[in-house]
Amino acid sequence: MKLSAAGLALLKRSEGFKSHTYIDAAGLPSIGYGHRLDPREHYPNGISETEAEVILLWDVHEAEQAVERLVKVSLTQGQFDALVDFTFNLGSARLSGSTLLRELNQGRYDLAANELLRWDHCGADELASLKARRQAERSLWLGGAEAQAA
Repeated sequence: MKLSAAGLALLKRSEGFKSHTYIDAAGLPSIGYGHRLDPREHYPNGISETEAEVILLWDVHEAEQAVERLVKVSLTQGQFDALVDFTFNLGSARLSGSTLLRELNQGRYDLAANELLRWDHCGADELASLKARRQAERSLWLGGAEAQAA
């Protein structure tokens, strides 16, 4: 499967575009649409939105592959989109060790959808932006239109 236009729109909206390096909520250097910089990557003059979209597509591809590798049950497009956004945001290691994935792979789709909502903290702090993102992912998962407006 591939991330749909709705999934990509949610991801881009949630991340926002930044042309220069910034420190994300987790304290990691990032650029573009939430691309975490590898220590060898440097963009002293920043990047254009077009360059950021190219990087984003590569990062999305990695998240798609992780979801395909880790999920052992069939998914709807909305469920796949929600998981790719989740994995893009938090990383495949977080997905692989999560109750969300365990519930999903046991066929408990509703419980897995609810697990998304538990991932709204950065450290000990609940973040409104993560809360909104997780709610939008859950809406995509359930096939709802609310994700479009989030």
